Amino acid sequence: MKAVVIYGKEDFRYQEVEMPKVGKEEVVVKVGRCGICAVDPKILHGKGYVPPIVAKHVPIIAGHEFIGEVVELGEGAKEKYDLEVGDKAIAENIVPCWKCHYCQLGLYHMCDVHKIFGISGPDGGWAEYMKYPQGSIIWKVPEDMPYEIAVAIEPLACATHGVERANIQFSDTVVIAGGGAIGLFMLQVAKLKNPKMLIMSDLLEDRLSLAKELGVDVVINPGKDDIVKQVKDLTDGLGCDVVLEASGASVAVEQAVEMLRRRGRLMEFGVFAEKVCIDFSIIGDMKELEIIGGHLAFHTYPLTIKYLSEG
Repeated sequence: MKAVVIYGKEDFRYQEVEMPKVGKEEVVVKVGRCGICAVDPKILHGKGYVPPIVAKHVPIIAGHEFIGEVVELGEGAKEKYDLEVGDKAIAENIVPCWKCHYCQLGLYHMCDVHKIFGISGPDGGWAEYMKYPQGSIIWKVPEDMPYEIAVAIEPLACATHGVERANIQFSDTVVIAGGGAIGLFMLQVAKLKNPKMLIMSDLLEDRLSLAKELGVDVVINPGKDDIVKQVKDLTDGLGCDVVLEASGASVAVEQAVEMLRRRGRLMEFGVFAEKVCIDFSIIGDMKELEIIGGHLAFHTYPLTIKYLSEG
């Protein structure tokens, strides 16, 4: 079969590889779609913290935003996952070890072994076929959900986890920094929390136009306008309550710290190409800000499948 295999920086190869072989409690799928995450170009160009991790596992087939059709079930997989050949199925993007400290606490997305498809563990979905190995968290996807929709399950699951981590309240003014796939999904999930005001920030006007179509209250282009001033003007000088950072741009983090009110919350989900420096005196001594990290998805795949199934 054909696949895109990572060998190193600037070295992704489209080549012939062996078909995956199914084992006990494993599932082989024919890949229907696989997305390109913002981290994939960073791996290609050797930017940020992820490429050194990938380098320890090359050669590896890229891609962690996949969906496929079951073509082979290993011993026990049918019973464990309630699957039949021909079903659409997705595996969560991490394959937990189920033995480490975090897995024992139930925090499987924090697994110490941390096997992520196409990055640090099993081969990913930039291939004709792929295997969900033993230990995977696998979900059946409705048969009538088109691949064009189902391929969004992984990023939407991540965005949903980020919104949950932010603990948005009814009275909150929320700024979403970055109107890419994750940011626009965060917008739609955050709307379900019914905050006082939702603001989308992005440098691209087409993304801001889409955010308007999706029901955001205010859009700001920080390349044209002073976003910190605008957010403070919109909040009577107070600042916003929550920033969901999904751009992976260092300047967005600096702006977030400035525009947050005292005791505001920064939920950081972006993946950066370089280290970010911010003034921790603002975080601590001046504002008592909360900084919350967001990583992968955590118990959000079933909810995400429901959201996409119901439209």
